[in-house]
Amino acid sequence: MSAVAGLLFLLITWQVVVHGPLARVDERIGGAVVRPDRVSGLLADLGNIAVAVPVLAVVLAYAARRARREGTDRWWLPAVAAAGLLAVLPALIVPLKGLIARPGPPSMSPETGFYPSGHTATAALAYGAAALVLWPWLTTAYARRGLLAVCAALHLGVAFGLVRHGYHWPLDVLGSWCLCAVLLCALRILLPGPPVSRPA
Repeated sequence: MSAVAGLLFLLITWQVVVHGPLARVDERIGGAVVRPDRVSGLLADLGNIAVAVPVLAVVLAYAARRARREGTDRWWLPAVAAAGLLAVLPALIVPLKGLIARPGPPSMSPETGFYPSGHTATAALAYGAAALVLWPWLTTAYARRGLLAVCAALHLGVAFGLVRHGYHWPLDVLGSWCLCAVLLCALRILLPGPPVSRPA
């Protein structure tokens, strides 16, 4: 999955940089669906640092506390790995934005630097990392399906809000998803397996 996401990210980035056919279709579709309203604005705000980071922090604190209480080896690792990955995200996103300098939708002109979407990346990494860290502590299929549903709803909600409100083109969002899929796959490798308690 990581390789596929990485290749898609490179393809989308190339199309955005050269303003290829995919980017032109993207701008036509993006322009056609823009209808700013209160709901789309609120959904887009779910990608703000002020919203996504506290959600991740609460999940990391819960998982770390529970792992420590149960005597899990390296109980601190998931929290440190997830927080560290989110901390380095701007070092990846900001230079790309400046280098590519993609103009935004008409409502955001004349600003540039819209690809990849920082709000999408923040939401994808924060909510995705929260789901990965929480996953081992959910012991029923029902709970895990619920977690996946909530995570998917948050991702789709942010994407819909950003595009519908005219903050980003659809490819800005899709590119960020692909980049964050690579990062989340790397995080999954770093995370330990299911919690194992030390013998009493």
